[in-house]
Amino acid sequence: MLLPWGSGGVSAFGQAGSGTVRYGDEVPPEVDQIYAKGLDCLVRTQAAEGYWEGDRGAGVTGLCVMAMLASGEDPNFGRYATAIRRGLRHMISEQNVESGYLGQSMYHHGFGMLSLAEAYGTVDDELLWVGSGASGRSIGEALQAAVGLAEAAQRGNRWRGWRYNPDSNDADTSVSGAVLMGLLAARNAGMAVTDEAVQGALTYFKSSTGANGMVAYTGGLAGIGESMNRSAIATLVYSVGGKKDWKEYTATLAYISGRLDHEETAHPLYFQYYMAQALFQSDFEAWKTWNRSLVRMLDERQSPDGSFEGSRGEAYGTAMSLLALALNYRFLPIYER
Repeated sequence: MLLPWGSGGVSAFGQAGSGTVRYGDEVPPEVDQIYAKGLDCLVRTQAAEGYWEGDRGAGVTGLCVMAMLASGEDPNFGRYATAIRRGLRHMISEQNVESGYLGQSMYHHGFGMLSLAEAYGTVDDELLWVGSGASGRSIGEALQAAVGLAEAAQRGNRWRGWRYNPDSNDADTSVSGAVLMGLLAARNAGMAVTDEAVQGALTYFKSSTGANGMVAYTGGLAGIGESMNRSAIATLVYSVGGKKDWKEYTATLAYISGRLDHEETAHPLYFQYYMAQALFQSDFEAWKTWNRSLVRMLDERQSPDGSFEGSRGEAYGTAMSLLALALNYRFLPIYER
């Protein structure tokens, strides 16, 4: 079973509420308020089948499930346990049994795989299908199948990365970041993930990173361009992938940590999600500074019903916003330091 704390000196400080266990520094009350309102919204708007309207894909469902898992509530008997099981059942039921594909796009596959990895070892498989009137595969079976699809797609890719479809021959660092984080989380959960897959993807990021910390979208260094999103993604995968000794990691970290006042307009939720994790893993003091600003901003932008607007619907916007705050709880294994 995965333990919900890291190896970086983060220790338990006790319980906060029924069924809740949190680790690390005490969580600011405004974070608790934003998070509770957001999760209440997600529970209220979840379909009985386990998905959320606006985007029924495994990626959005997975993000919503992760937001609930990250709260620290008991995933089997806490207040969000039913919603978590519904979401997981939907993802597993919709997965292609033969290929392991979680469907719609490799973005969905990557985020879905990440969610399954975070649920594995914490959500009891014996309870997963209880009350559903059906039976299905375990979380581990679905996760290992998803890993297999990701690795098969990578073997056919000349860049050793991923694009929108499993059979794509080109790659981009945005989709590749989502899939690679799913693989790293699966490996952390104890799944069979080949070193070849992880190292191949990290080498792709290396070949896409300039000396100034900018990261190309596609085509290697020929596609280099300014993007805080891509530099944050690269910093995160280098950190979690164990490449902090690479000069590319040093460059991307310097690039994002020197721009803490950056306001993203193109994909703000995506930026917040990756920036939070990249700074938390790489520069804790910078993360604390950035996190304070993020909390104020999200407090102002949250709707009275607890939701956040998003380009793929309110469920996506709410889940991404909550996950950007979830480092305050430090409960998910992928959020270890």
